[in-house]
Amino acid sequence: MRGILSWSAYLPYRRLDRTQIAPFVGQGGGKGTRTVASFDEDPTTMAVEAARLALRDRDLTPAQLLFATSFPAYADRTNATAIHAALRLADTAPAFDLGASVRSAVGALLLGLTVNGDATLVVAGDVRTGLPGSGEEAAGGDAAAAFVVGSDEGGSLLAELVGSASVTDEFVDRWRAPGETRTKVWDDKFSEISYVPLGVQAWNAALAQAGLTASDVAAAAVVAASQRVARTVGGKLDGVHVIDDLSAVVGNAGAAQPGLLLASLLEQAEPGQVVALVVLADGADVLLFRTTDALGSYRPARPISAQVTEGAPLPYGKFLAWRGMLPVEPPRRPEPQRVSATAAARSEEWKFGFVGSKERDTGVVHLPPARVSRDGAHTDEMDPAPLADAQGTIVTFTIDRMVYSPSPPVVFAVVDFDGGGRLPVELTDADADEIEIGQRVEMTFRRLFASDGIVNYFWKGRLVRDG
Repeated sequence: MRGILSWSAYLPYRRLDRTQIAPFVGQGGGKGTRTVASFDEDPTTMAVEAARLALRDRDLTPAQLLFATSFPAYADRTNATAIHAALRLADTAPAFDLGASVRSAVGALLLGLTVNGDATLVVAGDVRTGLPGSGEEAAGGDAAAAFVVGSDEGGSLLAELVGSASVTDEFVDRWRAPGETRTKVWDDKFSEISYVPLGVQAWNAALAQAGLTASDVAAAAVVAASQRVARTVGGKLDGVHVIDDLSAVVGNAGAAQPGLLLASLLEQAEPGQVVALVVLADGADVLLFRTTDALGSYRPARPISAQVTEGAPLPYGKFLAWRGMLPVEPPRRPEPQRVSATAAARSEEWKFGFVGSKERDTGVVHLPPARVSRDGAHTDEMDPAPLADAQGTIVTFTIDRMVYSPSPPVVFAVVDFDGGGRLPVELTDADADEIEIGQRVEMTFRRLFASDGIVNYFWKGRLVRDG
């Protein structure tokens, strides 16, 4: 019996009010908000955040990692290895990319659920964009979701996979050439007449495989690129309740959308219920789950219901600048140089895992890690000091308006970490006038910059906000 052992989702802090678009561009926009990945976020960093939440306070050790996105930071190299390093998974745990399409995300989930073996961490993250004033820009959203799937051990399974079905067809309803940022779409009516029969076929096949009827299903989540398609297929599910697709507050998060809505579906479910995930992307996939008694005591580290009410507004002009749609003059400082691959490899535990060192005899924590003790009396008598999940306190800070940054000004804070260790860190997801001495900070995995196609990932500080 295989199913879901843990899950979580991650929504970026910034929100774009869609009503800002039309006055700026002259077209597009709409009502509600959409989530926006910060200038220092991408699908990889958001996947790290979702996975950290899914693993937090859970005694789970994934034996492999599957990562799906339609907007990868790299081509011709594996993006999942950065997630693997940030989570400090075992070297023997393989990490694979699946992409670059929305269906790759549900494919990764199916692989993890249907292949016998140890626990698998399935993560999906996406950044959605479009030309200014386009429907893709307004309807899109940025997010990530993570699931640990595996076999039941000691009653820890939260939802058991009881049936699934997939139907595949070849037709072009949306596409993007490699290297482009704009997704192009065909007519919604064509998508509707193509997806509806596929969705109904997969729905009936999944019910038949599970030996269930529609009346046995308590709720369903329907994922489709078009709300028109999602509504039409949802109406064909024999009266099953279809949950809100979060389009009014989050938007459609592409490859992350199946995981995002499955997480939302499970948050609303009760033990002993059958729930369904219906995904319409280059065919149709239906997954049926039966929740267990363990679901009643499970609490996601940061529920979606709480994350959607958090966040801060982002001006539309800054959104365009972050997306590269509105070139703005950078600070008149030299741009950063390409990261040394050899130096990054030597410092992997520090750079990706945020692991310092602790003196064995005194307990003094060194950030970055050091080989020599503070008093100079001992060498290589250190133990690893993982601090990615530690919190700290701001003891002083400075606002730098001159240093090179895609989104100035930059706030640097000196942080004293709980349990030892002090480090100057860059703060993110906060405005400069919000920062005060004494505030609490947690760490988050982000992009520092990209040069010559190499992304420089490291950790930044983020304010610990109420709730």
